[in-house]
Amino acid sequence: MFTITQINSVHRKVKSGADFPSYIQDLKMLDVTYYETFVADGHTDYYGVNNYKITSPAKYEMLTVAEKSNAEQFKTDLKIHQDGKTDYPTFCSECAMSGIEKWAVCTEKMTCTYYDKVGNEMLVEEIPK
Repeated sequence: MFTITQINSVHRKVKSGADFPSYIQDLKMLDVTYYETFVADGHTDYYGVNNYKITSPAKYEMLTVAEKSNAEQFKTDLKIHQDGKTDYPTFCSECAMSGIEKWAVCTEKMTCTYYDKVGNEMLVEEIPK
């Protein structure tokens, strides 16, 4: 089974949103099947086979996630981040302002789904291979 240390090692290679597809491939090689990252504090729940689950610690001070979501602003901010023009802390702050509570990645389907505070899917993206 994978460890937080292994995941952190893979994560250190990520410099911007442009590195996300290769990061997911690396997680897949560790046998991570699914994960959820929570915008409020940056902690992540990682899942593997046989109900294996580990949780990373919070990555930053608490952010307030907006009650009302703004899908269009979020999509604009995401595109800028994926183009490598913002760093991770900036992206997380922008997610919070747009009402994004978490994102969930399925390494088997190669999708990333963003959710608002009431559980609505704000965007489902296919992750490039």
